[in-house]
Amino acid sequence: MNLSAPAILIASRPHGENASIARVLTESHGLVAGYVPGGRGKRMGPVMIPGNGVEIELRSKSDAQLPYAKLELAQSRAPMMTEPLPAAAINWACALTASTLPERNPYPSLYASLCALLDAICSAPSARGWLAAMVAYEAILLRELGYGGAKPDISAPFEAQFENFRALHRPIRDYLLAGNPRDVMAARTALGERLKRMI
Repeated sequence: MNLSAPAILIASRPHGENASIARVLTESHGLVAGYVPGGRGKRMGPVMIPGNGVEIELRSKSDAQLPYAKLELAQSRAPMMTEPLPAAAINWACALTASTLPERNPYPSLYASLCALLDAICSAPSARGWLAAMVAYEAILLRELGYGGAKPDISAPFEAQFENFRALHRPIRDYLLAGNPRDVMAARTALGERLKRMI
């Protein structure tokens, strides 16, 4: 696979002494993974944060080989990771995406929706400005992966959006994350507890 595209970094895990395996979401190739030499080094540390917008170059000699990845930071969302509620939202959105999408299947509407959600989290003064985008993203993910569901009303007041958020908990747990580690769903539970304090 040879690829050069804008992407959203949604997960990174250590590999060996200083490298990382990055998983990114692209518009035209979907979820792809790559080996990032030096991914745990000081230079790459600010880049390898889930939620960051990156430019990625992937190169491999065969489809069976994990591609080498070169990442350049395009949009940093690191400042939001010091704020508990936005950090919880970004971590949840990225963990959900990384845990549910099959690799190398394009989902252009999900890519656009995740970009919009992350931008909303980073620009809104509070969760009242982005909770509707979170609910919409979760609902789109359920529909794109074949589990249906009604399109939420994004103009509803915050309290109604929170109820919509709560209503999606069970289908996400039972359909999207069935069989996945509990810590993924724990990220959503923690986000829900923080949101509940706003009501």
